Amino acid sequence: MAKIAFFSTQSYDRRFFENSADGHHFEFFETRLKSNTVQLAEGFDGVCVFVNDKVNEDILKQLSELNVGLVALRCAGFNNVDLKAAEKYNIRVMRVPAYSPEAVAEHAMALILTLARKTHKAYGRVRDGNFSLERLSGFNIHGKTIGVIGTGKIGQAFIRIVRGFGAHVVAYDKFPSGDMKNLGVQYNELDEVLAGSDILSLHCPLMPETHHMINEKTLQTMKQGAMLVNTSRGKLVDTSAVIDSIKDGHLGFLAIDVYEEEEKLFFRDLSEKVIRDNQIAQLMAYPNVLITAHMGFFTQESLSEITRITVKNFDDYESGRESENEVSCKLIKDC
Repeated sequence: MAKIAFFSTQSYDRRFFENSADGHHFEFFETRLKSNTVQLAEGFDGVCVFVNDKVNEDILKQLSELNVGLVALRCAGFNNVDLKAAEKYNIRVMRVPAYSPEAVAEHAMALILTLARKTHKAYGRVRDGNFSLERLSGFNIHGKTIGVIGTGKIGQAFIRIVRGFGAHVVAYDKFPSGDMKNLGVQYNELDEVLAGSDILSLHCPLMPETHHMINEKTLQTMKQGAMLVNTSRGKLVDTSAVIDSIKDGHLGFLAIDVYEEEEKLFFRDLSEKVIRDNQIAQLMAYPNVLITAHMGFFTQESLSEITRITVKNFDDYESGRESENEVSCKLIKDC
């Protein structure tokens, strides 16, 4: 029986994991894993963390001293884990590589449709008894060119959705998908995708080469009035550059489910507090910006699959088995 300390716990984590313990012992902490909370992991075999827990070398060293041998991510991304340090301290790292690509892809499409047709504004008006259509005209998705950066499982699910709307799809990926090519997806160089897209959707991982891939220079390459959608990782986008582009009237629309400083904000109720992040406050004030708080993954199907795979990772660790969900310098060749 593995003893696992959960960090960054929300009520839905408890609900799903408590019903799926399968012989393991879980303890749930609402706090994030950080230098002043790592001692909570004492006596546990492993820790289970989420996207905004910082698992750097200092944390991993302390975990090793506490005889913790597993870092289990209940998410796909692992950019918040120092894999070289994990190897140094003999700590295994496992993740949930694919829980429901369709959940994130559908959310990206929902953001696009909301901005394109202004349904969020129409809903608010009708609730206030205002049935006017003034200033609510939108635009069709049909016939538009949609650029997709990253054609992994989520990117592919998104492409299948937008093709159903009659959109033309262009894509950029260092490793083009044969299945997508067979569907008629046109792969171009990054600059060509940026310049030719009416809507640009990001579905790539955060790595050193993708950090701030959307910046002042690349924004200038994009079409005037284009829409940028990010449901992947916040640090893919230089927020300052995006704000300047919106203010200058170049970027037409922005829809984000992730934000580069989200760990200070997301997954918390701050409705009774002053938001001290000036950049997100600016974005929230713009009429052509739509922000959701990292909820692209948040469906019943996804949560069930995240729970199932994470518990399987616990089983593999306890049994000393190899796991297809393990991430390490050796396996990903990126250290």
